[in-house]
Amino acid sequence: MKTINDPAHALDQGLAAIRAQFHVPGDFSPAVLAAAEEAAKRAFTDHADRRSLDFRTLDPATSTDLDQAFAIEVAGADILLHYAIADVAWFVDDDGPIDREAWARGETIYLPDGKASLYPPVLSEGAASLLPAADRPAIVMHVRIAPDGGATMDSVERAIIHSRAKLAYDSVGAADLPAGFEDLSQRIAAAEAARGAARVDPPQQLVSPVAGGGWLLDFEPRLKSEDDNAAMSLAANLAAAALLQAHHTGLFRVMPAPGHRATSRLRHSAKALALDWPSNLSLDQYSRTLSATDPKQAAFMLEIRRASLGATYQPYHDGVVPWHAAMAATYVHATAPLRRLADRYVLRGLLAVANGQPVPDVVSAAYQKLPEVMARADQLASTVDRAAIDLAEAVMLQPRVGEKFAAVVTDIDERGARIMLTDMPVIARVAASGVTPGDAIQVTLASADPATRQVGFTPAS
Repeated sequence: MKTINDPAHALDQGLAAIRAQFHVPGDFSPAVLAAAEEAAKRAFTDHADRRSLDFRTLDPATSTDLDQAFAIEVAGADILLHYAIADVAWFVDDDGPIDREAWARGETIYLPDGKASLYPPVLSEGAASLLPAADRPAIVMHVRIAPDGGATMDSVERAIIHSRAKLAYDSVGAADLPAGFEDLSQRIAAAEAARGAARVDPPQQLVSPVAGGGWLLDFEPRLKSEDDNAAMSLAANLAAAALLQAHHTGLFRVMPAPGHRATSRLRHSAKALALDWPSNLSLDQYSRTLSATDPKQAAFMLEIRRASLGATYQPYHDGVVPWHAAMAATYVHATAPLRRLADRYVLRGLLAVANGQPVPDVVSAAYQKLPEVMARADQLASTVDRAAIDLAEAVMLQPRVGEKFAAVVTDIDERGARIMLTDMPVIARVAASGVTPGDAIQVTLASADPATRQVGFTPAS
């Protein structure tokens, strides 16, 4: 891990500047906080009692806004996933102060020194969060996983649950997990391969605080426990999407596949990176063989991400099958309502159709408005995240202006060569000619300015 020495607290000041520049939401108004305090006291009057099920959560160790809890049962050849999702809608009145503020925010924005939550902490980290050793309201999806990994929705209900444990990605062990957990993950992975799904997870830069002060900048490792946890969420979202689509309603997550020209360019990029992409393998098939721990393969994974046009939200339309190319399926976001506004409405629609009830008009109307709201929120989150990384890079590199660094070229475009330093978790650009993706080069750090969050490299002489 790379420690950023920041005695002048430039990162603190820089993060405050990012919040101001991009209008990151600040504290909640007294009216919203008062409404949340009152809502947190609501009794659970419309919930079945599912406290006997062995629910637990699996998240980053420091997380307190816990959207999901799971319990697993082996049922003959099938596995039953009881997937509890925070029942945010129970606490939020339509067009009330909390609801209006959530529509203005769209989603939780994360920064290294804190977050701008979608909902007040008394809900998002308290009454609505599926924290352990406490009764909590949830929307529980009972999802049946077949031996081939196919996921179908048995039922959906409002229920009271009681999580037994808060497990963490970086410390969870096999003994902490229920029987069938590993089998479930393997089934979902097999189903993805059979569908031709191509989820690509290139390494991501991460800035995090150090206990006692200071910061770390590194490429975030992808842990197996994260992939296993994501498999449960994926299964639930696929089953939810199928049910909503069958009832001609919903808000779906859609993403086009890279077109023929983009795929052709990726073939050339793989060749430039000296990667062996057999001609008989499709992009989806080949992408599943890639490892983010290999620099050249990681560079190619980043190129696959950039070749896609990105995911968006789309309401149900008659005669249209909403499709997410990376998932190779019809897909929704329903499992993170504490952090994404759209999920609360997807869950409300799902609860209605699963129980033979009409989807409320306010939910159907929300499906039409949410794509624009979520696109704006996603863009803000992405911009703020990139700005925080740029700031950390500038602070870390400022004392080293004039030094030479080893780097690998990861991409070429009209703005020059994108490079990744080999001894520091830094991604930057350099005006270098005659290079191709995969080349190892030497660069000189010409400038590093925390105030502008910019670093400049030149080819080393």
